[in-house]
Amino acid sequence: MTVPPSTPPEQEPRAARPRRFTDGARAVGRGGGRGLRAVGRGGAASARVVGRGGRAAGQRFRRFAGADGAADTGLARLTELHAVNVAGDAAVTVSLAGTVFAMPTDEARGRVALFLLLTMAPFLLLAPLIGPLLDRFRHGRRWALGTTLAMRGFLAWVLATAVLEDSPWLFPAALGCLVASRSYAVARAAAVPRLLPAGIGLVSANSRLNIAGIVGMVLGGGVAGAASRIGPDWSLRVAFVIFVAATVLAIRLPARVDSSLGELDVDGTPVGEEPIGSPERGARRLRALPVTVRYVLWLTTGARLLTGFLTLFLTFLMREHPIPGWNGPLVLAVVAGAAGVGNGVGSLIGNRKETPAPEVMATAIAVVAAAAALATSLFYSVWVLALVGLAGGVFGQLAKLCLDALIQRDVAEVVRARVFSWSETILQAFWVVGGTIGILVPLEPRLGFGVITAVVLAAGVVAVRSRSTGTRAAGLA
Repeated sequence: MTVPPSTPPEQEPRAARPRRFTDGARAVGRGGGRGLRAVGRGGAASARVVGRGGRAAGQRFRRFAGADGAADTGLARLTELHAVNVAGDAAVTVSLAGTVFAMPTDEARGRVALFLLLTMAPFLLLAPLIGPLLDRFRHGRRWALGTTLAMRGFLAWVLATAVLEDSPWLFPAALGCLVASRSYAVARAAAVPRLLPAGIGLVSANSRLNIAGIVGMVLGGGVAGAASRIGPDWSLRVAFVIFVAATVLAIRLPARVDSSLGELDVDGTPVGEEPIGSPERGARRLRALPVTVRYVLWLTTGARLLTGFLTLFLTFLMREHPIPGWNGPLVLAVVAGAAGVGNGVGSLIGNRKETPAPEVMATAIAVVAAAAALATSLFYSVWVLALVGLAGGVFGQLAKLCLDALIQRDVAEVVRARVFSWSETILQAFWVVGGTIGILVPLEPRLGFGVITAVVLAAGVVAVRSRSTGTRAAGLA
């Protein structure tokens, strides 16, 4: 019997071929396609919701920044700039949070002490010269702000490489960012009085800037934290982008930021004509200040000393002597969070319409902060550290707002801008002094907090003495 030749599979009729898994694959493909399309639609919907929420939040922030005529004078632009500036600083802080914990304590303290001392000397010597120099050049303050931001952007890019390669440029670049941030605060202080609308005082304007700074800190820290999961250099590159944007915003500030027409210096000299580098100017300026302003200025130096001390002393203390049962970075996060809460509380108290006299509030919070520092030296624990962080945050913010209120109340308008910027220069210098004390004092918690308590009390004694021996200058009252 002859067997008919079999037909090759590729020539078989379609209906006669075995179905194998074709139908199942088609079913899975159809189901998978529908699932992917559903996921795509859900992702697009989520993106639209997030986009709408971001736009709504941005519009609310712009309304907040431009309220009460701030959009017309340019204060709104400065508020937006400050939020972006703080976002960049927060990104750098998140990126470098673990760098000090990655090297031996003695080496880290030595490096930070060396570079902080090297940067403090020119800062203290040149800061009084910045104002007169800027007043001799057109567009000085806008370019000064832009320079401090551009410098931090460049240093953030350098740090991104230094973190990966463990470069010796890590600490110089980090300290450079710190000094540039302090210098930004001085230049911004000169800009605020020149942008005030008619219905806003210095206290309200600075409270608004502080609230914008809190928003920037949350956003900048969150974005940098997400980027740091990819690598520590990515969060620093995020900071670079933020500082570039802030540099553009600084240069685009209104021209009235640079105007000093009709203004006088603290001692009555016309702005732009005062001698640069005169050795007697500091003492003469202090004597020319109203008694109340000089008193609260010295109290506020105590707040800056305490803040600078806490920032650097606790960083190294948590490495050498961590609290039993607590992780060092966690304790730092608790203290920093308490200080942030205190900062917000101080802003809310200072922005209330009905408050005690500024000098009374500043005195009361100075006593509370000194008591908290003393309690930390006697009863050292994580909760007492959180208490001193909270008290330091309230002290720093509320004392500064009280100083602003007194400058607004007791200083004539023609010298107000210069008094404000010059006092900010003094406060930034004392922050550096407090940080230096935090590095040089031995890492014994009770000794360290005993020392800073004595220093804060000494600032209070100087304040009381300046009030009892000073005389009110007729031209500034």
